[in-house]
Order: sequence, then C-alpha cells, then structure tokens
Amino acid sequence: MIDYTSQIQEFEDNLYDRRHGGPWDRGASDSYYYRNFDPHYYVEGTRTSPRVDLAVMTAEEITAYTAGYRYNELIGNKKDWG
Repeated sequence: MIDYTSQIQEFEDNLYDRRHGGPWDRGASDSYYYRNFDPHYYVEGTRTSPRVDLAVMTAEEITAYTAGYRYNELIGNKKDWG
C-alpha cells in the first residue's frame, strides 16, 4: 500500500520518487482518473510548471511514469465519480 508520509515508493524491486507532478505521480494520477496511458510529467508542480512530454522524456522518466500507472492499476485505486 502507498505510504503517504513518504516521497519514495517501492514497486517491483525499484524505488520511485512520488513527488507531486513527477513521472510516478502523473502515471498514478492518470490511472486513478481513468485517463489513457500518456507518459508526461511536470518540472515542478502539476499544471503550475512546464509539462514534459514523452518525446523528450528519458528512459528512466518513462519507466517511472509506467510504474506509477501500473501500480495504481494493480491496486485498483480509482476515482469514485458516484
């Protein structure tokens, strides 16, 4: 389960930075809100700083986004629009 007091998330024997706006956070968020898989992140805070898209992401950043998305899909933490 996610430890909300930590900025570090372990998943599949790797550690990821969960900072708001980062690749892991954006992947998990896209999954949470039922959005399509679309690797990206923000330099600082979400929508308050420049967005970095897939075309210029590093392999490590893409891996972190993918891990965040996959992790959230695995645990089934989805927005209840009800």
